[in-house]
Amino acid sequence: MPDFEQLDIKATLAKLTIPQKIKLLTGLGWWSTEPVPEAGIPSIRMSDGPNGVRGGQFFNGVPSSCFPSSTGLGSSFDEDLAWKVGEALGEEARAKSTHILLAPTVNIQRSPLGGRGFESFSEDPNLNGNIAAAYINGLQSKGVSATIKHYVANDQEFERFSISSDLSERALREIYLKPFQIAIKKSNPWAIMSAYNRVNGLHVSENKRLLDDILRKEWGYQGTIISDWTGTYSTTASIQAGLDIEMPGPTVMRGKAVERALQAGKLTINGIDKRVEKAGEHRVCIKNVTNERSISIQVLNLVNKGIASGIPFDGPEESRDTPELRQLLRTAAADAIVLLKNDKKLLPVVNNPKSIAVIGPNAKYAMTSGGGSARLRSTYTISPLEGISDVAKDIGAEVKWSLGTTTHKYIPLLDQYLVRDDGQQGADVLFWNELPSEDFVSTTANLTAPLPPHIWSTTTHSSECFLVDGIGADKVNLVCFYSYKAKFTPDQSGDWEFGLNLAGRGNLFLDGKLVIDLSTAPEQGESFFGMGTTDIRQVAKDLTAGQAYDLEIRVSSAEFVARGTPFPCWGGIRAGAIRDLSDDAHIQEAVQLAKSSDLAILVVGLNYEWETEGNDREDMKLPGLTDRLVEEVVAANPNTIVVNQSGTPVEMPWVEKVSTLLQAFYGGNELGNGLADVIFGKVNPASKLPLTFPKRLEDSPSFPSFGDKGQERGRILYNEGIFVGYRSYDIRNLETLFPFGYGLSYTSFDYSDLKVSPVSANGDFTVSFTVKNVGNVAGREVSQIYISDKEACLPRAPKELKGFIKTSLQAGESKTVEVSLDREALGFYDDVAQHWIAESGTFVVQVGASSVDLKLKDIVDLKDTLTWTGL
Repeated sequence: MPDFEQLDIKATLAKLTIPQKIKLLTGLGWWSTEPVPEAGIPSIRMSDGPNGVRGGQFFNGVPSSCFPSSTGLGSSFDEDLAWKVGEALGEEARAKSTHILLAPTVNIQRSPLGGRGFESFSEDPNLNGNIAAAYINGLQSKGVSATIKHYVANDQEFERFSISSDLSERALREIYLKPFQIAIKKSNPWAIMSAYNRVNGLHVSENKRLLDDILRKEWGYQGTIISDWTGTYSTTASIQAGLDIEMPGPTVMRGKAVERALQAGKLTINGIDKRVEKAGEHRVCIKNVTNERSISIQVLNLVNKGIASGIPFDGPEESRDTPELRQLLRTAAADAIVLLKNDKKLLPVVNNPKSIAVIGPNAKYAMTSGGGSARLRSTYTISPLEGISDVAKDIGAEVKWSLGTTTHKYIPLLDQYLVRDDGQQGADVLFWNELPSEDFVSTTANLTAPLPPHIWSTTTHSSECFLVDGIGADKVNLVCFYSYKAKFTPDQSGDWEFGLNLAGRGNLFLDGKLVIDLSTAPEQGESFFGMGTTDIRQVAKDLTAGQAYDLEIRVSSAEFVARGTPFPCWGGIRAGAIRDLSDDAHIQEAVQLAKSSDLAILVVGLNYEWETEGNDREDMKLPGLTDRLVEEVVAANPNTIVVNQSGTPVEMPWVEKVSTLLQAFYGGNELGNGLADVIFGKVNPASKLPLTFPKRLEDSPSFPSFGDKGQERGRILYNEGIFVGYRSYDIRNLETLFPFGYGLSYTSFDYSDLKVSPVSANGDFTVSFTVKNVGNVAGREVSQIYISDKEACLPRAPKELKGFIKTSLQAGESKTVEVSLDREALGFYDDVAQHWIAESGTFVVQVGASSVDLKLKDIVDLKDTLTWTGL
């Protein structure tokens, strides 16, 4: 690999040809930028985040550390932890020769149903932006570029490429742009990703007002703007708006299309190379100076950062696994858990029970992350069952597990039951470019008939294979045929239900017998980002525990490729299996186990199939018979700890019957150990809900203007305006299931001595108060500062979170803490005057443990009205 020296950008730009400059506007393949090696410009590598660094492949990627989902990290209210997670992700990126991490996500959770809600930190723009800024600073301290996304109002998955988010200027500024603005001000991410959707009718990737007027001129942002993948829909408009790089490659909207636009005079080389703009009188952020910038220069600046990082270009990908990293993953997992109820003081468990029932669909399987581009192959995982069992060994308790109920959208993967012919875990995948036999993918295929030599093969660890990369593309055509082969060994005797969906056409066979037919006119479904078939399920009878069965899935990609895809893809397989029992049998088995145990720990919730990129949830309900399972297990054993695992809110109709309740967000690699640490008292929970949990979906602010049921001819009206999240529940005086900022501890805290300094001429002031741990164990408290403006000229929320601080206290210890605030804590956006304003007058300052548990109150006066634009 050649060494690259820092580019003299002006000199480099001067010697580049027009075709070379145009190359800089596009990606090379799925994860890299186009190089110009003859000019000393390397290709820089990108990778998905935000809770890990997947690296260069969806299929058979190098294992990575998976940190808690962003709502879990947001629940910590801990900027120091976010910085450490960002720093660790920077080290992971370096290990994978990755220069740019496509993270963090700061879209607001407008609705509990948003498929990617788990990817963002909070419904509140202040918490969202500040945690993001800490994460970015940690990441970029390692020389790895952050890419804050998805700019802006990309808040649902329904018709995400075309839907128009129609909202007021105030809502846009105060809620949806605000976390981006805070993060840019406090951390300066080196890249930003434009959203798929339209805003008020115009796609963001070609929206000059959003990309240039606000982001560049008003905020003074100097980083690189990258499109979301396949999210560039024009040539001239996107370049004129200021979109720097179209991803992925090969280009669809640029390349030769740019040359044609230059010939037609729709673009000038000046528009690509050097765009000279006068900033004008953009107060505060940009003074009256000339600001030269060019798309090419933005890309070369990013390349220079990659060169400066010392990260190799086209280097190897490696995993990281150290004791220090494991401890950070475990700390983060524990801090992604919120204690919601502890009425009987059942927690922490310190009485050494002799028998523990671990029950539930989320107990045995490690639900590390939500789905879609955030999901990755973890270096290792610790399930709740494993974490609890490890502690049980130390205290001499017997642990038994029961499923309780099935809640999967798709049947759990085959991974733990598969071995290859060489005895290693996983499966072999063989490829042919021509049909190996006439009946290869038919329902009557003869699996014993000899096949010609395959053209290429690989092994895989999983029965979920999205073949968008990791294939020998120099040998395997997109139109191809492949066989997925392994030995399947069930761990329990009886009937087993198999599930299969494909991006392609094919069948699943067990010991040569057809189990699932997806070769005969398969119906289109939601799998593989909407490119796959429906999921088909069939039962295989009378399987014997410990016996190895030959499993084979045969697939043709021909019809899949012929339909067309937004990017090159060989198709995909998603296969699962589970012991087939009736719903009643599962529940009764769990109830009997709970009755016979001293303690029951019931782990329920959602998973990466219910919460995923590409699909929004249809409702807030827990899947299947979960609610019935909770009620019957709690009735059977009052000493039941209920753990709900989800990235966003769910309904809990049984909440009054449950004495002990934990909210565990997707916890990453160490979720099981983190949960055990909280349950058995090694960690005193100190996190708070970053999202309001409503009692029912109809109470959510965006109801009914969300998703397919809320769209109006391709538009979603943000009818709630600025009243998003707790702001809406406050102004409607509507009771919640659990309010924003809520979370309990194993100790108690008192607040006293609130002092608010006078506001300076430019709007700065401080809030100080004393927090005391009045319990008998050490703990940490998240103190929240809310500001109210009672006499504004425009409607305002009853209160808004403007600051927070996390304080560690020993039993009996007290500390006086101070939080600095500025004019942003007092201001709102005047959409008529088109500036921010903090009106003179009296403001109420409240401090407390949640948005409804406010302990202290004072007032502060602003003498003179302040107005400003920019950061």
